[in-house]
Amino acid sequence: MDKTPPPILAKVVPTTLDGFMELLPAEQILFNKMLDVIRETYELFGFSPLDTPAVEKLEVLLAKSGGETTKQILPLQKEGQALRFDLTVPLARYVAQRYRDLAFPFRRYQLAKVYRGERPQKGRYREFYQCDIDIIGDGQLGLINDAEIPSIIYAVFQRLGFGPFTIRINNRKILNGFFCSQNITGEQQKEVLRVIDRLDKIGKNGVSQELAELEVPEATISKIFGFIGITGKNSDIIEQLKGLGIADETFNAGVDELDTVINAIRRFGVPEENVAIDLKIARGLDYYTGTVYETALNDYPEVGSICSGGRYDNLAECYTDKNLPGVGISIGLTRLFSKLLEMQIIKTSGSTSAQLLIIPMDDQLDKAIEASARFRQSGISAMVYSEQAKPAKAFKYANRLKVPFVAIIGGQEVSQGKISVKNMMTGVQQLTTVSEAIELIQHRGEG
Repeated sequence: MDKTPPPILAKVVPTTLDGFMELLPAEQILFNKMLDVIRETYELFGFSPLDTPAVEKLEVLLAKSGGETTKQILPLQKEGQALRFDLTVPLARYVAQRYRDLAFPFRRYQLAKVYRGERPQKGRYREFYQCDIDIIGDGQLGLINDAEIPSIIYAVFQRLGFGPFTIRINNRKILNGFFCSQNITGEQQKEVLRVIDRLDKIGKNGVSQELAELEVPEATISKIFGFIGITGKNSDIIEQLKGLGIADETFNAGVDELDTVINAIRRFGVPEENVAIDLKIARGLDYYTGTVYETALNDYPEVGSICSGGRYDNLAECYTDKNLPGVGISIGLTRLFSKLLEMQIIKTSGSTSAQLLIIPMDDQLDKAIEASARFRQSGISAMVYSEQAKPAKAFKYANRLKVPFVAIIGGQEVSQGKISVKNMMTGVQQLTTVSEAIELIQHRGEG
């Protein structure tokens, strides 16, 4: 009989793949609160939730962008399928497929993970949350929708409370028309737009060099910088644009649209200081055709864009002959959250959602369970410390989780029909009934 002991298997080192964010409980609670604020604000403006599959047919994902998109896609082992790389392509497929069942304008929001096959870098993930809203029209979509979008951005970031922020706005028609007036057309125009959109990242010298490589004449480069450098109040910029005397039809249509949108944004209640026309904003993606947005935190420009989007003429042209114009924005929440946490703009406060930890003593576990049910019925999140341990260990557990209140239920408390409640922030402990404790916790111990 072979008595050789079985081989000892080596332990697998627990690690995560690069580019995938995994949070501690306290961080996840904070992340979820931000997600809830975004969801509640989107619903406040009448947007309906949508949840599309994480896996789409490869032909659907590649229909619009073709070969360029293949660099972003994370393919699956099963041929012809891949993980979605954004939420816009699934939206286009959804609207085309379910056109007859939808009411237009179709207003949807989606908060979901997307996946990219790009090489992960600091602040860039392969799996991340996008928080999108879009308004889709059937054949046409009024400019009032372009003005409503900034009011939603404003409401979201006011509620999140990261400090002052600016929604920078432009219109692609203005840029396209201006470039046409400078004899920059076709593919060269698209490349110039992409370069201009990177001005904040690579600086004026970097843009000049790249434009020169695109064979843009030096005199034209100078005119481009003069044009995108137009500044002032929003009304002043509009007047300066109108005063340039550019005869291009697209340019003038863009100026009129931007003027209309800026005036309507004001009526939506967005303060002037939170919206700024910025002629540098181009949004490199080809499908934007009109209004474009970028949002940044004034005190933390290094965070970069925290919300972006714009107007597109035909969302689902690759899937249907229906003309479906739209306007929308996206918040890359995973990247934003990681940046804010790293810079300590946001801070965690606790590792549990519980407001109360109930510690049974003297074999009073049944009474503790009964009390926990009463707290929960009153809307207070409560949990019972069910381990057989000394009170000091239970309080150490409460401190570790940063639970705001602890209730002690022992033989002495039960004999009086009461419980001992301790405010862990102030250290004040008092003997009270469950009903009084409920009121105390609901008012966070005030009074």
